[in-house]
Amino acid sequence: QVQLVESGGGLVQPGGSLRLSCAASGHVLNIRIMAWYRQAPGKQRELVALITSGGTTNYADSVKGRFTISRDNAKNTVYLQMNSLKPEDTAVYYCVRGIATTDSGYFDSDSGSFYSWGQGTQVTVSS
Repeated sequence: QVQLVESGGGLVQPGGSLRLSCAASGHVLNIRIMAWYRQAPGKQRELVALITSGGTTNYADSVKGRFTISRDNAKNTVYLQMNSLKPEDTAVYYCVRGIATTDSGYFDSDSGSFYSWGQGTQVTVSS
């Protein structure tokens, strides 16, 4: 079973930057899709960015030009570089291995197994 551990969240002022990391354990070579989601208080969870094993990326309109997703296959790690942060980016950010999601979790893009949402990492943008 693959485990994902998010890190890098914190408190940052508007206009600042943070880099989130997602370290995967287990057999993770060429994971088909890895993605970052976020959920702000009182709002639905939303897809922020995804990256495929071939390096294709996609972003939510709200973060285009500010966020960059990348992956290091050798380190089994995916990153989310967040620049020009805004208060509305405040949320808990989750790293997942697929984009077929439900309220309680997601389906792994490689195995099809269902995983519950993890704890995520809190990002707070405030002055």
